This record gives sequence, C-alpha cells and structure tokens, in this order.
Amino acid sequence: MVRRVAVVGAGSSGLACIKVCLDEGLDPVCFESSDDIGGLWKFKESPEPARSSIYRSLVANTSKEMMCFSDYPMPDDYPNFMHNSQLLEYLRLYAEHFDLLRHIRFQTTVRAVKERPDFSVSGQWDVVAVNKNNEEEKHIFDAVLVCSGHYTQPTVPLSDFQGHETFSGRLLHSWEYKDADSFRGKRVVIVGIGNSGGDVAVEMSRSAEKTFLSIREGVWVISRMAHNGLPLDMALISRFNSLLLRLLPKTLINWAAERALNQKYDHRLYGLKPRYRLLDRKPLINDDLPGRILQGALVMKPNIRGFKDSGVAFEDGTVEENIDAVIFCTGYKGAFPFLPSALSEGPHGELTLYKRVFPPSLQRPTLAVMGLFQAKGPILPIVEMHVRWAVKVFSGLTRLPSKQKMLEVIETDKRLNMHSYPNPRQAVLQVDYIQYLDFMAKEIGVKPNLLRLLPTDPVLWAKIFLGPCTPYQYRLRGPGQWSGARQAILTQWERVAKPFKTRVVPEPEACRPALCFPWLMGCAGTVVVAVLLSNKIFPLVQRVIQMLGGSNRFLQDLWFTD
Repeated sequence: MVRRVAVVGAGSSGLACIKVCLDEGLDPVCFESSDDIGGLWKFKESPEPARSSIYRSLVANTSKEMMCFSDYPMPDDYPNFMHNSQLLEYLRLYAEHFDLLRHIRFQTTVRAVKERPDFSVSGQWDVVAVNKNNEEEKHIFDAVLVCSGHYTQPTVPLSDFQGHETFSGRLLHSWEYKDADSFRGKRVVIVGIGNSGGDVAVEMSRSAEKTFLSIREGVWVISRMAHNGLPLDMALISRFNSLLLRLLPKTLINWAAERALNQKYDHRLYGLKPRYRLLDRKPLINDDLPGRILQGALVMKPNIRGFKDSGVAFEDGTVEENIDAVIFCTGYKGAFPFLPSALSEGPHGELTLYKRVFPPSLQRPTLAVMGLFQAKGPILPIVEMHVRWAVKVFSGLTRLPSKQKMLEVIETDKRLNMHSYPNPRQAVLQVDYIQYLDFMAKEIGVKPNLLRLLPTDPVLWAKIFLGPCTPYQYRLRGPGQWSGARQAILTQWERVAKPFKTRVVPEPEACRPALCFPWLMGCAGTVVVAVLLSNKIFPLVQRVIQMLGGSNRFLQDLWFTD
C-alpha cells in the first residue's frame, strides 16, 4: 500500500507532484536543495553548480492559458506571455492556495535513491539526503517522484573545435549568461539556435558592437503572435488542427505553412532556411530575431570550424577577428546521479523510460521521472498529467504493460521520430502534444468524452474541439474532476483579452451604409414585401428565419457565454 512519497525538487513539477499526491490522500515529502521554490523559474544573479540557471530577461514562449495548472487558472490581468518573475509569482500563488509549502524541506539535497532489500515485494526506497546543517538523513518511502530537472549540466562541445585552448576571448555557456551589460561594445559569437540561442543573440545584438550567430543548420522562426495578435499556441494547438494534421497530406501543410512564414521574411534570404520541413521539428519561437538581421545588428554565420588567437574560423572559410566572447547555447546533459545506475540503460548512459515516465527495468513501478521529454507545446500540463498517471500506477489502480512490451513501445516511438530527429538521443525525447496528453488521460479516466458532449453540451464541445487544447479539458470528468473546469474553458478568451484593456479605445463612428438612403430602403422594402406575400415562399422563409435564429443563439452561447 503506497502511502509516503518522496518528491525530489520543488520547481513547477515538484509543486504539481505535491498537490496531486495530496489530492490522492498520499503523504508527500519534498526535498529541495535551495532555499526557495521555483526551480528553473527562480532567477539568481550568479549560477549555482548543479542547479538550473536562467537569464534576466527570459520570457515564457507558451501563453498563460496553455501552460497553467489545470485547476488553477492564472490571474486574468497577467500578460499572455510572462516574464520569469511573474511566472515565479504564479507558482507562489499556487503553493499558497493549496498549502504546499509545509510539505517541502528546503536546503536538503538528495544524495541517493536506492531500492530496499525487499524491493521486489514492498517496492520501497531508501532515500539518503543531506540537510542545511550538512547532516545526513535516511528515509524510507513507498514511492519516488523525480522532479530535479535536466537543465543543470551544460554541454560545451569545446573538443570539437581546434585552437580553443589558446583562444584569447572568453568561452562560456548560456547557463552562465545573465544579461548583455558586460558585453557592451564587444564582438560576440553565439553558437546554437535553440530558444536560448535566439534570445541571447537578440539581446546581445542590442549591446555588443557586433553579434554573430553561428548555426550548424537552419531553423524555422515563428513569432509568439498569431492572427490579430493573439497567442500563437492558442491558435495552433487544438484538437481540430491535430485532426487536420493527420488527415491532410503533410507535404501540403508544410508547403502552405512555409509559404506563409516566408512571406513575412524569406528564410533563405535571411540565412535561416533549414534542410528539414517545418513540421519535422520544433521551430524557434522568437519575435525579434529576423528584425535584428534586417537591421544588420545580427549576422548569421555557419558552424564554427575552430579558433585562432582572437579569431573564430567558420566552415565556409570566413574568419571573424577580434572576438571578445563566444557563448555556447548548446543544450544540457540530463544527469540524475542520485538514481541507481541500473536505470540508465541507454547507449549513452541516459535514462530509459516508458512513455518518458517509468523505467521498465524496475520490478515494482514505484518510481517516476517528471519532465524528461520534448513537445511542440507547453511543458507544465504534460508534467501535471505525468504525476496524475504516476500516482494511479503507484496505487495499483492503473497497470503498466510487461517489461518487454514497454521496451518495444520505447523502440517503436524512437524509430517513428528518427525521420525528423536523426540523433537517437533526441528522437527518444519527442512526444506529440495532444496525443500524448490524451494517452495518459485515457489511462486514468479523464480524457474528454467528445461524443457525449456533442449532444449534451454543444457549446462546450465546440470550445474543446475547435478551440485551444487548454489544460482545463482534463478536469471535466473522472478522478481529480474540478467543478470550475467548464467555466474556465468558456471564459479563457476573456482572460486572454484582460491584460490588453488598459486604455479605453473609442469606437469608430458608424458609417451610413448605402442601404440607409431612403430611396434604396424603400425599393428594398417593396421587394421584400412582394416576396413574402407569395404563399409558396412564405413558409420557407419562416423556416429559414427559425433556423438562422437558432444558429444565432448557438453562436452567441458559443463565443460569448460567461
């Protein structure tokens, strides 16, 4: 009988784990090595070893309605894309609202998580931790949720480049970067074009004398804004769009979407065009990068070949001299040194996980890893679903397949992703956002029942199927049902609009249409009366008016119901 659960880390994932455990009647104990919650979203002036680190200006690239906890919408006055400080504030509100802080042991670092001698029977774990007084503690837990993150061990591929030992400039990883102040007036090379690389390059180009962005291959760049300036993820991530992606030829969708992007800025002209198609990989979300290229503040360069004194040589034979710093935005290595080494069965020592959550090698499924995946969508709703699924597995209410079956699924998923991600270590991390959420939701009985909703609640059905796939959808039914979920879905666009309403905008004066002229109105009225007096047409018109009236009421309910 699972009762006591260890939670490693008090970032956004750890807070979700504590809350879900409490919902299920479990006793969570969270170990946090720092003195505060927030994890990745807690900005620190200086990076701390073995902890995540962010730059001062970091803004979320997923919108508030898409990335919030499923039973706790963000305040309606929050901006749609939040600065890291505001997201940390939201996490504090969440922790306070659900009284989570009393379950966290701050400044306590987990050193080892080991199976107990009777693990095959009990499924229990020995957890060794060191507290703030440097005293070792030993605990016994029925289950473990790992939420320590995987942005703590930066990868700096210096061995790939000749001459780095004698390079006179500064070499650092974006993990160390905080702001561009110390680079003012300098010549800087940024290596890598993930989201961090794009952000750092744009910010650097506003302070440095010259900024170069070195990329191994191109990338598709999209803005946070969709049509009418609305959040892009709310416009794109929907069940309707997901269905279209499965039904329509992928080549056709790629052609149409790439054409639309290139009409804004030609990716080939800007030196951004990749070899792969748009839908094959995650795009770069950045509002300003093309503009900085257009202004000449940011110069695109190919991959680095090597270093020489103060110069950086590139693969196209060009050399940029007098470079003061090179910042590597080259990712991280997922490291979990406190876990049993037997769980790291991958060819490069990485964790092998069924559906990116459960190690198949365990005799008893009482350990789960949160957040070790990549998706074209927000992370937090998936992590929250991870833990909702995990606690059901811990308690025996949901069962996993056999070890052999889990290994087969892992291999199949990796093989399907290899077309887009030739690197196996990247391929194994990829998940399809809505399908992945729905898989876990079905396992625990919370997947929205669209067939039942269509006749019983067509307004809600339309919001769920045609509108954005917001996390509230997974609180409408089943375990963990939230009574406010329907209302949260119906009012989600109101919360999107709220932060814009900081100034009263005068309505434009109504122009008099042509039909308002008396003579034209008289003619139109005469024609309408003549038609309605016809015995044959009058019943038909009545039926049409009734249908239009019903449709009008439905549309009003659909879009404007509070």
